[in-house]
Amino acid sequence: MTVREADPRSHRGDAEGTGHELRILRARWRTASIAAGWRFPSDWGVPEVDEVCLSAVRRGDLVTALSGLGRARAEAGAGLDETLTDLAALHAVLTNADVRDGLIATDPNAAPTRLVRAAALAWAEASFGELRNAETTENLTNLTTLAYLRTRLDEVYRQAVRLRSPAAETHALLVVTLDLSSVTGWARLMAMVLVADALREIFDGGESIALLGPSVAAVLAERDSGFGDRALGAGWLITERLAVDPQLKSTRRPVVRLERLPDTHEDARELLNSISRA
Repeated sequence: MTVREADPRSHRGDAEGTGHELRILRARWRTASIAAGWRFPSDWGVPEVDEVCLSAVRRGDLVTALSGLGRARAEAGAGLDETLTDLAALHAVLTNADVRDGLIATDPNAAPTRLVRAAALAWAEASFGELRNAETTENLTNLTTLAYLRTRLDEVYRQAVRLRSPAAETHALLVVTLDLSSVTGWARLMAMVLVADALREIFDGGESIALLGPSVAAVLAERDSGFGDRALGAGWLITERLAVDPQLKSTRRPVVRLERLPDTHEDARELLNSISRA
């Protein structure tokens, strides 16, 4: 019996072919999801999206992959309706393979029940689990969470009432947003790790630094004389850190902006919710 050595080029070809399929499926799904009503394109591409695409291309277990996506959507602040519409967009893309431009009619009731159930249960578990556990820090970046920043804002506004001075005169909210639409996989998470590290280096005097979404971080700080210089320094340092990573070098410069705190506590909470989905 003759044993032939496998041609290494065949394995490379298979890997390249799979990678090409993944990129096409991901792009078609994203286009269809946005067309169906996904509100914030920049936060669509979480790593769990790639896991779902890989399962679909390899004809694997979509239920497990969609459970992971459902949890990720909840943790990122996406509502259940938006999450299930995104799932419907995926189902439309998978069942209309001949349509390549992403302009596919999405039917929210067409996705198989087992897939909807997997995504919905995972979304609900993550949503209500977050309320029960209410962790104050996010594990990967070690930044505080959106829930913790809400608590800090509560304290700032109570102090404002006591001092009879608007919260906007004593505190400011610095928001850092990355455009990670061209970045896939775990490189997206690494980008936010680098952002967190830079913000902690600049704002090291007790400010509250929080991760508000997959590509959004914020700093709640007192408005002192050095705040403007620190904000400018944070922008430069984040850009510098991202440029070191070859996978992140091509991303656009981070958007660093100052958000003036609203007059009322209720409006401040709405502002945080809006920022977290930007």
